[in-house]
Amino acid sequence: MTTPNWNLALQDLPTRCDVLVVGAGPSGSACAKLLAEAGKQVVLVDAQAFPRDKVCGDGLVPDTHAALQRLGLLDAVLERARAAKTAHCVAPSGGAIDVPGALAVLPRRELDAILCAAAVKASAVMAAPVRFDAPLRHASGRVTGALLSQSGQTRAVQAHWLVLASGAAPATLLAAGVCERRTPSSMALRAYVRHTGTSLNSLHFVWHASLHGGYGWVFPGPGHSFNIGVGVMASAREAAGSNGKRPQNLRSLFETFVEVDPLARQLWRDGEHLSELKGAPLRCDLDGSLWTTPGLLVVGDAAGATYSFTGEGIGKAMETGIAAAECLIAGGDDPAIAAAYTTRLHALKPRFDMYRKAASFNRHPWLLSLLVWRAKGSPRMIARFADILGERRMPGTLLSWRGVRALFRG
Repeated sequence: MTTPNWNLALQDLPTRCDVLVVGAGPSGSACAKLLAEAGKQVVLVDAQAFPRDKVCGDGLVPDTHAALQRLGLLDAVLERARAAKTAHCVAPSGGAIDVPGALAVLPRRELDAILCAAAVKASAVMAAPVRFDAPLRHASGRVTGALLSQSGQTRAVQAHWLVLASGAAPATLLAAGVCERRTPSSMALRAYVRHTGTSLNSLHFVWHASLHGGYGWVFPGPGHSFNIGVGVMASAREAAGSNGKRPQNLRSLFETFVEVDPLARQLWRDGEHLSELKGAPLRCDLDGSLWTTPGLLVVGDAAGATYSFTGEGIGKAMETGIAAAECLIAGGDDPAIAAAYTTRLHALKPRFDMYRKAASFNRHPWLLSLLVWRAKGSPRMIARFADILGERRMPGTLLSWRGVRALFRG
């Protein structure tokens, strides 16, 4: 990949632009790329210089493939990613099923670099490391840009619109006055190892009674690397609070995972450790922040674009960034753009709500075991799971109590 003209100094930024995007992850870079291609003058900033690491499972599932296709970047990403054929799901009972789908794994350091470089190639001006300090506002209260800083220097950048793609951490949302919940919905922890003697063609998910409502994963990456991690979704944290027990420490959860899962244990014990364990918060369910305020749109993990139950958020983050760009390109006054973007997110909300309800299954290991037991040897049920993974079917038709009862009727 040709070295992009990114990581510019703060002083090299223009003082005015059409759209200022804060955050160069998947949602921000997707938004910036489409806006720049449409002829908008775009400034893109990030708190870290690129390329940079990002804590994530790195799994690219079908909605991510679709978003990358919309951006014209799917082939470029898949050339560097490790393809996988199925999602291998292990129930607490030890039973397992393989759900086919369009799947791949690429570390976020590489994925985000591809997306950001594409935005720069499309003419977005990217500066980093740059901190967002505060929004600029008109006397009416409308956001008109942002005050940015770098190494003690500050710069005011006026913009017709500000897009916040700043991730799950609440600081930027608080500074912009759009944070409705400081605490994250969920937490995740992961590390990388290399093991040349292990072959894995699936995204390996493990639910185990010892993980206390969380789950573990092993995803095969490029160059014999593996992403090993654990997550505790919202329902598990809520359940722990309701029964008086504290949520399990993530490092303890990880240690338990590599004890109870043979694959994770082998990789962690015998593999070459490529990174330390790193954790990150998640915002789920399109909840926890305002989506719009005059002159400002919130996208990606900042808007809660991560599914409960699975913790998948790359594809939906890009979808929200794409939606914001398309609404801004279509134009109109503030209320029209805000209404169009809100409509786009409301169209996604039922799917998020279904995954939130499905996350309650983490409280009932026996039910997950029952579902996997019922699906084993049933091409019809495997096809239904594949339809959910590919977003051809709403998860509520299967991952709900009524859906489970329907399955056992036929």
